[in-house]
Amino acid sequence: MILIFASANKNKISEINALVPKQHSVIGLDSIGIFEDIPETGITLKQNSFLKANYVLNFLKNRNQVLCVFADDSGLEVEVLNGAPGVYSARYAGALKNDNANNNKLLQELKSTKNRNARFVTVITLILNQQIYYFEGEIKGSISAELIGDMGFGYDPLFIPQGYNQTFAQMNPELKNTISHRAIAVNKLLVFLNSI
Repeated sequence: MILIFASANKNKISEINALVPKQHSVIGLDSIGIFEDIPETGITLKQNSFLKANYVLNFLKNRNQVLCVFADDSGLEVEVLNGAPGVYSARYAGALKNDNANNNKLLQELKSTKNRNARFVTVITLILNQQIYYFEGEIKGSISAELIGDMGFGYDPLFIPQGYNQTFAQMNPELKNTISHRAIAVNKLLVFLNSI
């Protein structure tokens, strides 16, 4: 089955392709001719995930193509910041979606606190045969006092998953792809797809 992933983020596409068995093929937005940013105007991860999947579905309907479409929205929720950056994680330091700026802003916000508890959440929206399905993944952890590691993307150099002493950016991708919030949500999606 061809799965259209409503993302232009090469890192996310690569991460999800590593999780998906060979009988499925994941393609991104550029493969279907969408090169603009899809508006993320929702106030929750679930809303943004749906908006992206629905945007792609409408784009394909206009071309008489209906395939399996899914989208994710992920957010880092920091306890002491009342769940921020949350739905605004990618744009925490501004509309340009700069990982370094986001990480540095978060470190600045947490510099005077000992409570560094956080969680990563992913919500996937699948639209298949005009039906909408949601899959969620979550992992708890804490925020490092400094950027550590050079793998991954986003907040990976700061997020230390519960039960580990490494950030996501220090872990080899195989380990991260077995425990991450996105991996949990994608695995739920795959279980569903394999059941139909």
